[in-house]
Amino acid sequence: MGRISIYSSDGQGKAPAALGRAVWLACSGKNVVVIQFLKGKAMDGSGFFRRLEPEIKVFCFEKTDEDFTKLSQEQREEEVCNIKNGLAFAKKVLTTGECDLLILDEVLRLVNNHIIMAEDLKNLLGIGRETETDIIMTGTVLDDGIRALADEVVTVQVTSP
Repeated sequence: MGRISIYSSDGQGKAPAALGRAVWLACSGKNVVVIQFLKGKAMDGSGFFRRLEPEIKVFCFEKTDEDFTKLSQEQREEEVCNIKNGLAFAKKVLTTGECDLLILDEVLRLVNNHIIMAEDLKNLLGIGRETETDIIMTGTVLDDGIRALADEVVTVQVTSP
């Protein structure tokens, strides 16, 4: 049965914590897929993530670098379509068993911003359970219904050096 983890925080550190787990699994020969949401395409442009392939593959379906809440209505509608394509890809990854770990970076913000319903996310998590794929979700505010589905909830706290 796939394990579901949530990395939550009001600040930074969620994605690095999830990526740390991804690297650990990749070192043991496992495959990881990361899908980033609401971060814009800027995270994809550095080339750093490409050096982690083929063990860790990172995908971002959004086309703009702007904060979602600051987009015009037309731009939001376009990005919602892109985000839903990302979720459809996540479903495909889970259904086909392409990876041992699927990281859905900032997916909880999709529920917070009413881009998807909590029920949509619950359905996706159900596929992970059936296919024995581990899932890590990151985000800030945590829906109680989604929290109840998790095997592990980690509150990430980053302190300044």
